[in-house]
Amino acid sequence: MPPFPPLLVITDRKQAIRPLPELAGDLFELGVRWLSLRDKDLPDSVRLDLARALVGRARRWSALVTLHGDPALALAAGAAGVHLPDGGDTPDALAAARALLGPGALVGVSAHDAAGLARAAAGGADYATLSPIFPSASKPGYGPWLEADGLRRMAAGAGLPVIALGGVESPDAARACRRAGAAGVAAMGLAMRAPPAVAGLLAALSAASPEG
Repeated sequence: MPPFPPLLVITDRKQAIRPLPELAGDLFELGVRWLSLRDKDLPDSVRLDLARALVGRARRWSALVTLHGDPALALAAGAAGVHLPDGGDTPDALAAARALLGPGALVGVSAHDAAGLARAAAGGADYATLSPIFPSASKPGYGPWLEADGLRRMAAGAGLPVIALGGVESPDAARACRRAGAAGVAAMGLAMRAPPAVAGLLAALSAASPEG
């Protein structure tokens, strides 16, 4: 299951108002307990150093840091788990990640439709992000958007916790996702550009429950 509060912050250093380790420290102090290093365009050596710095920042708060993409890099960094892309080999990729990282690791996958969620569940993922839910400033033109109704339909039969991703930038949007059946929400642009605003998402998620 995702950590509590069920907010996943995904990094994007190009939008970040401060260096990522410093920004992560601010977010952990606000109450974020789960952060995933994305920034997949960086060389592996740079990502490894950055991931280790984030893991070090998280330790004080008992927060989890995961890494998008490479299970071996996540292992080397001492990360709590890995987030994998969706694809035809999703079950095999998930099994390989689990074998490398161990049964206690947090292993998730991206999904964009019911078929992607089914692949994630079949592979034994701990969770899947589902996107895009709403229009997103981070990915303008990315769609079509699922909205709360689409999220509700897909989460109901997903067979694993679903993290709503895309345009969840207000407490009302976070509550709508939880009421539609999401186990939690993910934020990238808002957390990178205006970290204090994350406090509103955390409060909404702590108070709301699925179908509540």
